[in-house]
Amino acid sequence: MHTEHFTLNADLTQRCVVHSPSIDWVESPASGVSRRMLERDGGELARATSIVRYAPGAAFARHTHGGGEEILVLEGTLHDEHGVYGPGTYIKNPVGTSHAPSSPEGCTLFVKLRHLDARDDQRVVIDTRRSSWRQGMVEGLKVLPLCTFETQNTALVRWAPETCFSPHRHWGGEEIFVVEGVFSDEHGDYPAGSWLRSPHMSQHQPFSREGCLILVKTGHLT
Repeated sequence: MHTEHFTLNADLTQRCVVHSPSIDWVESPASGVSRRMLERDGGELARATSIVRYAPGAAFARHTHGGGEEILVLEGTLHDEHGVYGPGTYIKNPVGTSHAPSSPEGCTLFVKLRHLDARDDQRVVIDTRRSSWRQGMVEGLKVLPLCTFETQNTALVRWAPETCFSPHRHWGGEEIFVVEGVFSDEHGDYPAGSWLRSPHMSQHQPFSREGCLILVKTGHLT
């Protein structure tokens, strides 16, 4: 599709909120693979954050991750030559790695492309549904660390209903994808499928009335 340079929500200094279920699917170059674009800066090779959907039987040609890739499997099962990844699986493919992904049954993924440090060379695969969670900083929070490199951290955080967190400032910014439930702060309520980007040194006081599960990435927006 976009071979020319294409930008969407590309200014990392700006706060951004997108409710992904309300935006259209756009076909990718691979038949049966479509995406909802949350942010994008580039042509077909772009720094990008997207919801990606594989129809049953769809496959993507072998490709190399020029800037790395992070994936969270939201529904269905993703396959490549390294393994089979069911719902709740987190995958980090470092800069320079390659694969040929497919989905015989179909799947939906949260995907971040071309944003990792070239020195961060550890491949990570975590089945989050079979992992041990840690107690968070306040009562009602459970945390599952997924990946850490220098200032950058990626984790899943589960909020019990009626959990509140203290006001805090984001050094290096924060990015959130709401997997389940409703996440909130003083700026609004963010139901499942919402994506939020808060820039370097922004501040908020988050809470969840009904409980939620969020994917959180911090320290990467300097």
